[in-house]
Amino acid sequence: MARPPFAVTDAVREKVRYLAGVGVRQDDIAKIIGCSPKTLRKRCRDELDRGVAEANATMFGYLFAAAKGGNIAAIIFWLENESEFAGNARQPGPRRRCRVGVAGGPRAARQLPRSRADPSAAGRPRKIFRRETTATAPKRRT
Repeated sequence: MARPPFAVTDAVREKVRYLAGVGVRQDDIAKIIGCSPKTLRKRCRDELDRGVAEANATMFGYLFAAAKGGNIAAIIFWLENESEFAGNARQPGPRRRCRVGVAGGPRAARQLPRSRADPSAAGRPRKIFRRETTATAPKRRT
């Protein structure tokens, strides 16, 4: 006996959109609604894509509101990941994440040890100051 065709109702579509938005894997969504992953992708492709897009839009809205409100961590995150300030101009294709201060950026010199950051300091010997105590101090001749 053949398996009956999977019926996609509005309730199923809403559930798929919600589960995709909270980050549940497609294989698990298929188990929850009772179909194969292939059927899920074939019949509910728009809901899968839309759920993820809506969740991302909501989170970016919260992040943007926090950054506008003066949250320093949110501002730094936004500048490092979403703006052209970080050097990742929007290009078609996959996005590349760039961090401020890597490989020749404005903070790169401060992150190196002093001898490597300042070429003039590389040849200078280090000054070592030792504290002399009475037990180890050499006796002076008068």
